[in-house]
Amino acid sequence: MDQPKEVCYRKLNFNPVVKMSAQTFSILVISHIFIILLKPVGLPSPIAQILAGLVISPTGLSRFTKANDFFLEGGADYFEALALYARIYVMFLIGLEMDFQYLKRKKFPASVISSASCIVCTLFAGGITSFVYQQTQESGVTDNAPLIFVTLTVLLANTGSPLVIRIAADMKFSNSEVGRLAVSSSLIGDVYAVIILIFISCKKEKYDFARFLQFGFYYLIIVAAFIAINLYVVDWFNKRNRNRKYLKNFEICILIGLVFFCTMALETLGYSSIVASFLLGALFPRQGKSFRTLLIKLTYLAYNFVFPIYFGFIGFRADSGDIDSLPKFSIVVILILLSIGGKVVGTLAACYYLKIPLNEGVLISFLMNLKGHVDLAALTVAKESNVIFSKIFYRLMLIVVAFNSLIFGVIIAFMVKQEPDIFGYKNIPFESQTPDSELRILGCLYNPRPVTTMIGLIASSRGSENVAITPYCMHLIELPEKKNRSNLMYHQKAEEEVSDDEDYGGNDVVEINETIDMFNAETKLMVHQTKAVAPFSKMYEDVCDYAEDIRASLIILPFHKHQRIDGKLESGKEGVRITNQKVLRHAKCSVAILVDRGLTAGHSNSLGSNPLGSGYLQHTATLFFGGPDDREALGFSKRLGLHHHTNLTIIRFLPVTEKKPLVGISITLQEDNVLTPVSDRGTEYEKDNAALSDFYNSYVTSGKVGYVEKHVENGAETASALRDMAEMYSMLVVGRGGRGSSPLTSGLSDWEECPELGTVGDFLASGEFDNGGSVLLVQQYKSTRTISDDDQ
Repeated sequence: MDQPKEVCYRKLNFNPVVKMSAQTFSILVISHIFIILLKPVGLPSPIAQILAGLVISPTGLSRFTKANDFFLEGGADYFEALALYARIYVMFLIGLEMDFQYLKRKKFPASVISSASCIVCTLFAGGITSFVYQQTQESGVTDNAPLIFVTLTVLLANTGSPLVIRIAADMKFSNSEVGRLAVSSSLIGDVYAVIILIFISCKKEKYDFARFLQFGFYYLIIVAAFIAINLYVVDWFNKRNRNRKYLKNFEICILIGLVFFCTMALETLGYSSIVASFLLGALFPRQGKSFRTLLIKLTYLAYNFVFPIYFGFIGFRADSGDIDSLPKFSIVVILILLSIGGKVVGTLAACYYLKIPLNEGVLISFLMNLKGHVDLAALTVAKESNVIFSKIFYRLMLIVVAFNSLIFGVIIAFMVKQEPDIFGYKNIPFESQTPDSELRILGCLYNPRPVTTMIGLIASSRGSENVAITPYCMHLIELPEKKNRSNLMYHQKAEEEVSDDEDYGGNDVVEINETIDMFNAETKLMVHQTKAVAPFSKMYEDVCDYAEDIRASLIILPFHKHQRIDGKLESGKEGVRITNQKVLRHAKCSVAILVDRGLTAGHSNSLGSNPLGSGYLQHTATLFFGGPDDREALGFSKRLGLHHHTNLTIIRFLPVTEKKPLVGISITLQEDNVLTPVSDRGTEYEKDNAALSDFYNSYVTSGKVGYVEKHVENGAETASALRDMAEMYSMLVVGRGGRGSSPLTSGLSDWEECPELGTVGDFLASGEFDNGGSVLLVQQYKSTRTISDDDQ
């Protein structure tokens, strides 16, 4: 009876595939447990995943004989192969998600930071090579001191870009300036480390320089060929699935298979696939269903399975039992200290040169010190040649990589948690922004009707062509209250929720995607898409949270009424209106409500086949009555006025008693003949004057924007003036409220129907303006803001 049990035990004990599966399963389960336990203290998920790897490593459970036989004996090599596939997957996904527009704009500061830290770390590697070489020699192994120096350079100078990206995302500062700069710098640092890794690979294979160039040529040919194949296949898939929301599963498998076939070919030739997998993702076509479906599928799988395996492998390889003497302990401590020393000295020197604040520089230096990417690849290459490095050197370096990332990951989490005001979301009102600063804007859609006007407005809000803009589009879909709430952001989607069989969104998804794809193709401007499915009572949370995650400057919501063929506005779902009201109340940035009548004045409510309306000049007017919301609308209008297809006019409404040129704008003429405000900004009226004076001197006097004053006595005259301009402008921009009681708007609220639009906005959205243009109601963010009658 005992023998069959022994046979079963032997099969389980010596089957490497079973062991690899057990390792993977253990890391997945333990990492998710650690994520739950560490989330309250603010530690990011990669730290939990590295800890999970340490638990089953020789440092943890594998210290025991039976556990070591089960987890390590025969199965470690298989798990290392799985980690290689994970690395290819991760680098392809990083390339797919990479913000190359930012990297292009910030290539100089990112290069300076990366170069400075790499140079200092290389010098430190040269200083410690002799000591490490002497302490890690083994009999029978002919260590090569120059190659040890090169490997130490990789270990000290490299930054694990996947770890940087994941920690920044988990700590919610990946879209901040410091987060994006750290990510860009880490990717450039990866290039430096990969070049050194190629050198190590050539030495391992004993290639001469001519052989090196030959295989380098093959490398480029293979990558270029597969990029070209990708372009053709993606274009064919997009056309083939024109009436579908997403690609089919077998088509996605073909695209992924091309990536792995290319990278495995390079690995077979003896070259690292890190750069190739990144380039395949970076140069993947950004338009159409292929990119959209691939991003959703890969992101879900990466967050739930690949990242735990990839980061868990870092901890899994570390064996603290190898530190059995003082010299070995000294090597580990010294290398960790030199790594952080090199990164801190080099990064802070670069940040001082670039005039980056000290606290941000310190955070970037710690982020640049994260390991576990090219480092492991370099050590794996080294291990494959028994005549280059000793086993002691190899094992000690694994410990350095694992504990270095673990220690500084915890420090980074502590820094960000302790200083939320510095690294957290800081909204800057348009009133205080310059029109050449980057614009991050979130447009929300409940259905396809306003998508054309929405993306046309987004394009116009960019201003001049050289201004950086990152537009996002969120499709909001109602989930009945009786069903469980489901927030379907890209990193939270289940696989069955990314198919044409799902009910969420219906054919609206196809129509929205087609319009946005046309916009992307025409403007070469990438619109990032996401989808949220929730009950109307909770939908505002998804909008506000996502806007905070992407650090949006403005949220644009469609009005709950839509225009019929006869020009009348027809009410939609009441839940849409309730969601808009809650977003106005809770959002931590400026919010605008778009009353969509198309971007053309008169009866037409469509832009035809051109979503930008770029074939003709758009006449836009900003109405200024006073107050913080009107100043915010004026600040946003700076960008509209600089767009080459927008003719902007500022119309200020003033009491008849102040009927004189530029009344209310107190100005003085300086020696250089420049008009500047001199009023005290202590009151709202004086702030209004100062804002208009600044705007007038910057944009009106140069002829970029028109300026008109309307003198009215009461709300009735204001209404009459508004009616007269109904068909003159394709869009009217006005502040939502916050101006208090004013004789200029008295009486307009007598027929108030939608208080959330404000007094003027409600009038412009009424039936009296059926033949008018679209209306944009802007609200400035205030931390204590609530929707009340005082805002009207």
